[in-house]
Amino acid sequence: MAAHYPFKEIEARWQAHWNASGLYRTSPEPRDKYYVLVMFAYPSGDIHMGHFRNYIVGDAVARKKMMEGKDVLHPFGWDAFGLPAENAAIKRNVHPETWTRENIAVSRATLQKVGISYDWDREVITCAPEYYRWNQWLFLRLFERGLAYRKNAEVNWCPGCKTVLANEQVVAGECDRCQSTVQKKTLAQWFLKITAYAQRLLDDLDTLPGWPENVKTMQRNWIGRSEGLEVDFPLKHSGQPLRIFTTRPDTIYGVTYMAVAPESPYVQELELEGEFKVEVGRYVHEAGKKSDLERTTEGDKDGVFTGRYAINPFSGEDVPIWIADYVLASYGTGAVMAVPAHDERDFAFARRYGLPLRVVLKEPGRKPQEGPLEVVFTSKDAEMIHSSIFDGKIGSEAVEATIRYAEERGFGQRQVHFRLRDWLVSRQRYWGTPIPIVHCPKCGLVAVPDGELPVRLPEGEIDFIPKGRSPLADVPEFVHVSCPNCGEPAERDVDTMDTFMDSSWYFLRYLDPRNDRRPFALEEARRWLPVDKYIGGITHATGHLMYFRFITKVLYDMMLVPTFEPSRELFNHGMVMDGEGRVMSKSLGNVISPIEFMDQEGIDVARLTMFFASPADKELLWSDAGAVGTARFLDRLWRLVEWLPAHSRPDLNRRYSRTELSSDAFALYRRLNQTIRKVSLDLEAMQFNTAIAALMELLKEFGGEGRGGAYEAFHVAKVTQLLAPLAPHFAEEIWHRLGYGESIFRSGWPESDPDALTLEVVTLAVQVNGKLRGQIEVARDATEADALKLAMADARVAKFAPPESVAKTIFVKGRLLNIVVRP
Repeated sequence: MAAHYPFKEIEARWQAHWNASGLYRTSPEPRDKYYVLVMFAYPSGDIHMGHFRNYIVGDAVARKKMMEGKDVLHPFGWDAFGLPAENAAIKRNVHPETWTRENIAVSRATLQKVGISYDWDREVITCAPEYYRWNQWLFLRLFERGLAYRKNAEVNWCPGCKTVLANEQVVAGECDRCQSTVQKKTLAQWFLKITAYAQRLLDDLDTLPGWPENVKTMQRNWIGRSEGLEVDFPLKHSGQPLRIFTTRPDTIYGVTYMAVAPESPYVQELELEGEFKVEVGRYVHEAGKKSDLERTTEGDKDGVFTGRYAINPFSGEDVPIWIADYVLASYGTGAVMAVPAHDERDFAFARRYGLPLRVVLKEPGRKPQEGPLEVVFTSKDAEMIHSSIFDGKIGSEAVEATIRYAEERGFGQRQVHFRLRDWLVSRQRYWGTPIPIVHCPKCGLVAVPDGELPVRLPEGEIDFIPKGRSPLADVPEFVHVSCPNCGEPAERDVDTMDTFMDSSWYFLRYLDPRNDRRPFALEEARRWLPVDKYIGGITHATGHLMYFRFITKVLYDMMLVPTFEPSRELFNHGMVMDGEGRVMSKSLGNVISPIEFMDQEGIDVARLTMFFASPADKELLWSDAGAVGTARFLDRLWRLVEWLPAHSRPDLNRRYSRTELSSDAFALYRRLNQTIRKVSLDLEAMQFNTAIAALMELLKEFGGEGRGGAYEAFHVAKVTQLLAPLAPHFAEEIWHRLGYGESIFRSGWPESDPDALTLEVVTLAVQVNGKLRGQIEVARDATEADALKLAMADARVAKFAPPESVAKTIFVKGRLLNIVVRP
């Protein structure tokens, strides 16, 4: 299976040459910039085939842009803090710093062996104090603007990782790292006020035509904008308002009970007594054991009556109040008006507890539902009925009328709510950025002065095993400090930051990685932003990709960056699967390293095999067997080069005309130009597999060795340029064997000859045994084989000339094709 060309010698030679010549070094003053960025790596082990796919995709983009004459920024770094590296270190009983640095060294060597075109002078490592110093600086800027705050809140607690999680790190009720069932706890935690940017995050998705629609849809749904009415239902026993939010105020006359979330502060405001207090307390305790997923998915809805009532401000009716765990405190106000005739979940709850169902909507022009209610009617274009003065109002008119009525009478107001919650950034772990805040008994929360940054993690013999509280709390020399304001004894905050903080702005540090006065210079941001192409997995759609958009907007408002969105285009590569169809993951122990495969087959065969196996945005089931075809392809091109005269250095600006070439030679020239056009379009669309297929098909057209013009160096040189972003070492070697001095990546990208792509078409009569059976359009210089192929694809001709019955053909170029068939 291995390729026959000397790949080990070639790869070593050109990697050394590229490094020595500074091919990948970023221009300090780009004239025509292109910033290609791949999501950086968690260094919890060596890279595997999944990483390999991501990084070669970015490399192909960077190399093509280099050939187009762009000044390319293609950096790399390490997302070195956080749970993956820390958990691996704990498992092996080594310090996270040691484990992380060792893995970075191994992974860096692998990436350099692969020949990825990174500018390693711009490498960043997020666990380095010179990086996380600026995490802390950014946190303090958010704190100053009221966008970082601390409060007691019910949070997601992972019992496996022994830390809190952001909402985005909980998947189907489980920790996205260790798959433990997430619990609820009330803790004092730090939050970033991403909700202040909810509307802008939503609106600005429309400014991103280069982002996949599915990612934008996921973000729109995660932000979850809802317009409706916030209305007060007074508590009957106290007169205090029970405020609810509804997007369907046109159903308000159908309210038959109120439902309050078990964790809502409203539970205390109900001032329950006696058996109701006991029963509700028991229910709240049991509900706290369930995940949000269990509470909100399909199934029986349960709850408990409180013995209290609210008053519907529209109808004046008493409405019973229930505690129900299908209501979450995180949405709206933590209480809902239940309309079981027009809401599926309310309907299920009401049927279980025998609560009334009141129909207040119907389809316009039809009679209301009669008899026992079995189907819930939820249309937004409904007509209000049994709703007092609103009867007959339809759809948006009905919603608007009810909102206006509530506002005029002072018990409600128009409101917009978002599903998006503030970003919880506190972590009760050691391996992260310390939060730069001091807790002073006299002054409260005090920012560490910028001049004292970074607040360093304690080093040496630290017990960093998670215990349910931050390990930093057990390091007295870290905790006990003087207040920066008053000088009195105080304590440092002992939590560390979520590593999504590191990755929310890392692309900016690449612009100016050695700056020790600020995180990056505005001049550099103006030179390089926004990112032109961002490449990574879709799993980050509502996590990292949301956070780095948020932080960019904050920095834009601070006039530190020139753009309010971080990247023009986003490309989501498909995941690499093992033989059992599982995603390759270190946590599953099913990863395959590319090193052994590359040592056996060569780096460029490995690259082409990965590119060719599947469209880059689709899942890929990795198999070594795919290397057979790609190795054969490179070997064939290698043999062509060996046949050519050395150092022939063909003129790549040369264009050929029909008059100076034979028909066969010009047909090949046309096919070459068609391939140039197709490969150019395919690479721009990230369709690497079809680009390789086109090159393979073109190579077949070259025929056997020794046919003169069909193998002239011009054609081989052009093919080599097209191949260069995909198989760089191989292409560079051929390029220099053809006699060129500069790197192929400085040679320019080939352009197709428009004259060669212009087909002169003629109409050809097609006969079968001398009788006219059809007509086909062909190129004027089409061969007999071309004409026969087109004719047999015509249903009218094929009816009279089955392929197995064709005896011979008579061809008059440009005029006639007669197919002779056996009786």
